[in-house]
Amino acid sequence: MRNRKFIIAGGGTGGHIFPALAIANAIRKLEPGTEFLFVGAKGRMEMEKVPDAGYRIVGLDITGFDRQALWKNLQLPFKLVKSFMQVRRVFRDFPADAVIGVGGYSSFPVLRYAQSIGIPTFIHESNSFAGKTNILLGKKSTLVFVAAKGMEKFFPVKKIRITGNPVRRSIAGSTMTREDGLHFFGLDARKKTVLSLGGSLGAKSINEAVAAGLDAFSEAGLQLIWQTGKPFADKAADAVKNRTGMWTSSFIREMQYAYAAADVVISRAGAMSVAEICVMGKAAVFVPYPLAAEDHQTANAMGLVGVHAGMSIPDMDAGTDLIPAVLSLAKDDTSRKDMGNRAKGLALRDADMSIAMAVLQELDKWSG
Repeated sequence: MRNRKFIIAGGGTGGHIFPALAIANAIRKLEPGTEFLFVGAKGRMEMEKVPDAGYRIVGLDITGFDRQALWKNLQLPFKLVKSFMQVRRVFRDFPADAVIGVGGYSSFPVLRYAQSIGIPTFIHESNSFAGKTNILLGKKSTLVFVAAKGMEKFFPVKKIRITGNPVRRSIAGSTMTREDGLHFFGLDARKKTVLSLGGSLGAKSINEAVAAGLDAFSEAGLQLIWQTGKPFADKAADAVKNRTGMWTSSFIREMQYAYAAADVVISRAGAMSVAEICVMGKAAVFVPYPLAAEDHQTANAMGLVGVHAGMSIPDMDAGTDLIPAVLSLAKDDTSRKDMGNRAKGLALRDADMSIAMAVLQELDKWSG
């Protein structure tokens, strides 16, 4: 069997990067000789996380549409033209057999160029409301992998494959017990624990609410594992300095321990966070990011809320409503366990391997 070459494009957040790495790992497990080149955006977190995982990456000079400072978008057409020139060189130096796009603005020029020269392209759409870039790319893609039903309103129905979202193997295959997780963070197994996640880049509303609620957590006998993102890391460290049972860091690399330790999770509602919470069967209070494209995080959260598998608090109400909701859920053992079980029932496992097998089978048809 010949060794194939894949380009995997996209990034910007952990919700795009970690699925990309999971897919690459699954393909390499099936075909160990496969070569990969990741393409991301310069200055974004993929430029650090992908090499940490052992893969090579090149960065494009491209940015996404800024919804808050519209004047910054004046340079977008020029950056897009430059990125296509860079992409052309990438394909010249790394003649790929196929391209996989996982979302993020760096995926557009890569997949569009691949489609223009007849290279098979595959898309993974993690959200329940597809992004505009993926909708455009999906028309000419070979297959589109989605997390849930009902995506035919965004993509050609014959190209859709429902696989779920690829969850990191360290999480999906975790055998960690609650005690293992609490020991890792130096916490007390006799107390309930809240895990607060603001996403890989941090979440201002969640962090501020948690910081204001530290006394309430202590009075309720709750412990805290707090991933803050870099912007809030110093403030959080100062806030918990003289408190017991509270652990904080800008980023948690060993998420399998954090999920194992948690009784209640606070989280944004990015597709990957939702998928991981479902796989781990955790009760969660979601605070959807209000500026996400097409408000897809709210759609992600409501998919769980509608079947009593999670709770959701609007971002604007996090300061007043988040901590009371968490305290109530932590106190109610029956509701918390039922919510976790319902979430676990929604989990689709082995998405990474399902995607890998489908991609390789499709390429066999092309080469056969």
